[in-house]
Amino acid sequence: MLESKKSEVKSYLAFIKTNMSRLAKKPIIIPQGVTVLLDFGSMSVKGPLGELSILVKPEVVIEQVPEGISITTKRNTKLAHALLGTYASLLKNMIKGVKEKFVKKLILEGVGYKSEVKGKNLNLALGFSHPVEVAIPDSLTVEAVKNVITIQGIDKALVGEFAAKVRALKKPEPYKGKGFRYENEIIRRKQGKKSV
Repeated sequence: MLESKKSEVKSYLAFIKTNMSRLAKKPIIIPQGVTVLLDFGSMSVKGPLGELSILVKPEVVIEQVPEGISITTKRNTKLAHALLGTYASLLKNMIKGVKEKFVKKLILEGVGYKSEVKGKNLNLALGFSHPVEVAIPDSLTVEAVKNVITIQGIDKALVGEFAAKVRALKKPEPYKGKGFRYENEIIRRKQGKKSV
């Protein structure tokens, strides 16, 4: 009984060693002009372009060390070790975002399809019987030039979410490639039916 418990503990420790996040092994360096504030259960990052903050789960300990920001776990659980890499990645994205904006580009293809920004709305003509209007979040800047929509913002998740929301309105179809596609996205084309 005791031997089986020992082997369980050994195998679990081996699991933790192999599955520990590589992102969180070293402290995250804070560049000049960026400050990280750690409060009870939250973390905020300030930089030249703005401020971002997230809530921190109690399974993870985030603290400031001379080399930068250290992320460790409170308990040796699967959830805690899964969160290590998540928070390391989130912090790196926040640091990058407050220094330089994240950019996503969507290209709208199709005859008669149009896109323009009016005030805080993105107006689209997508071949439907009605025009489509999408509200632009306050923290994002959106430009539409010659059916190329450029989405910029300091929050990587919000930029990606808005781009995906717009793309979902008219996904690219495989025959003529009409619809929204990301810049550098390759649409696999299908051959249409041949007339005999």
